[in-house]
Amino acid sequence: MNYIQIFGITLLISFVIGALLFSKLFIKAGRKQWEAFVPIYNYYIVIKIIERPWWWIILIFIPVVGNIVIIAIIYEFLHVFNYRKKRFTLFTILTLGIFIAYLNFKSETKYVGRDNDKILKNVSSWTNAILFAIVAATLVHTYFMRPYTIPTSSLEKSLLVGDFLFVSKFHYGARVPMTPIALPMVHDSIPFTGRGSYLKNKLLKLPYARIPGFQKIKRNDIVVFNWPADTLKWMWNDNSGKFTYKPIDKKTNYVKRCLAIAGDTFEIRDGEIFIDGKLSKMPDRCKPQYFYKVKSKSGNYKSIIDTYKIKEYRQNQQREVFINLDKETAIRVKNNPDVVSLTQEFREKGKYSKDIFPHDSKYPWSIDNFGPLYIPKKGVTIKLNEETMPLYRNLLMHYEGISFAENGNEFFINGKQVTDYTFKQDYYWMMGDNRQNSLDARYWGFTPFDHVVGKPVLIWMSFDGIKNPRWERFFTTVGFSGKPKSYLLYFFGALLLYFGYTNFVGKKKKNE
Repeated sequence: MNYIQIFGITLLISFVIGALLFSKLFIKAGRKQWEAFVPIYNYYIVIKIIERPWWWIILIFIPVVGNIVIIAIIYEFLHVFNYRKKRFTLFTILTLGIFIAYLNFKSETKYVGRDNDKILKNVSSWTNAILFAIVAATLVHTYFMRPYTIPTSSLEKSLLVGDFLFVSKFHYGARVPMTPIALPMVHDSIPFTGRGSYLKNKLLKLPYARIPGFQKIKRNDIVVFNWPADTLKWMWNDNSGKFTYKPIDKKTNYVKRCLAIAGDTFEIRDGEIFIDGKLSKMPDRCKPQYFYKVKSKSGNYKSIIDTYKIKEYRQNQQREVFINLDKETAIRVKNNPDVVSLTQEFREKGKYSKDIFPHDSKYPWSIDNFGPLYIPKKGVTIKLNEETMPLYRNLLMHYEGISFAENGNEFFINGKQVTDYTFKQDYYWMMGDNRQNSLDARYWGFTPFDHVVGKPVLIWMSFDGIKNPRWERFFTTVGFSGKPKSYLLYFFGALLLYFGYTNFVGKKKKNE
C-alpha cells in the first residue's frame, strides 16, 4: 500500500466519519450540514468548533503525534456539547467513535460552547502543559534530533562506550514513522516492562517515506540505522531462511561507520579497506583497532594493560595474550622495554565460516580478508545466476519489497520468470572501527537506505562507568577532522549570559 492509496482511504474514512459522527452535531454548533461531508475540511471545522488554532489539523496527520492530538480533540469536542466528564472521552476511544455517533443522533444533545474554567478544573494546566510538551518533544525526536547511547565498543576510539549522542534526522532526511499506533519517544519496547511499545498488526503499518535531506551518506560517515538482520533467523545457526515480522523503524538501533556507499566495490585485504581496488583513506579521527599478540620478558601482561589503558584483551590456552590496539598505540607498546615481540594476526581467505556473509561456501571469506563485493546502487541491473544469488538473495527476499522465488536456476519476481534484476534503492556497507571485535556488515551484509535513521552530530555527555565523567568529551562534535574539542564551557557561558540577561530585564521591568 502506497501513500496515494492511503490518502484515498483517508478521504473515504473522513467522509464516513462526517456522515456518522458530525452532520447533526455541526448543525447544533451553528455550522452547515454539508461541511460534515467534505473530507479533511470536516476536521478543520471540528477544530473551529472547539476554538483551537487552524494548524492543529496538521498535527492530526503526523504519525504518532496525531494519536495524542486526536485524544485532546475528542475531549474538547465532547466538552462543547456538555459531555464534560473524562469518562466520556474514554467511552469514545474504547468504542472507536461510536459514542459520538450515538450523541449525533440523540435529540437531547445540545451545543453549549467552550468553558475554559471547567476545562482547567477537569484537566489541570500541568496536564495540559505536559501533553503539549510530549507533542513537541515527539516532533523533535521523530523529525529533527534524537538522543542515542553508545552501548558497545565497535567504534572505539571514535565513539566510546558511555557516549551520549544527539543524532540528526534531517541530514539524510527524516523517515516518516511506519508504526502510527505507538507510544511516543520510546523504541520497540516499554522501558522496564519488556512489552512492545506499538501495535504489531501488519495492517496498521504505513509505507516507507522520507522527508528529503540536505546531504547524502558519504564514505566513512558514522551512521545510525536499524539493524537489518534483526528479524532474520537464518544467520549463524539456522539456514532455513525464516523471517519474523518487525517494522523497519522498530528494529534495533545500531551505529557503525559507512565504509562503502552504493556503487562501490568493497574489499578487505589483511584488515585494510579497499574501494574499487584502491586503498581507502580513513578520517584522522578514525582509529581502527586490531588484536596484537604480545610476548613480554617478565610475563607481566597486567602491567602492559594498565600502562596503556587497554580495555579489550584475551588470553588463549597457550597463555598467549592478545590486546586490542590502534596502530599508534601498537608502536608505543612495541617500543616498551619489557615487550619481546608484537605481531598482528589476520584470518585469511579460503576457510569457509557460516558466520561470515554471504554464508555460502562459494565465498569462503573472513573478517580480515573479504570480497571483492559490489554494493548495490539504485537503478543498476545485475544478472541473476548461481554466482550472484548467494550475494544478493537475502536482499531480494527481504529488502526490495518484491515477491521473490527460485527453482534451481530459474528465478521469479512477482510471479514472472526473470534473468536479471534492477535495484530499487541504495545499499551501504556498515562496519566498526574495532575491526576484529565488531558485529557488523561482515556478518549480516548490506544495509538498505530505508533502514537509515540519521547522523550523529554531537556527544553531549560521556561517562566511563557510572561515576567517571569524561569532561573532555562533553559537547564535542562527531565526524569533523582534527582533535575533538569540548564546547562545554561555551555552553555554560551561553547559559550564564541568558540567565543574566533575563534577570536584568526582569529587575528593570520591576523598577519601572
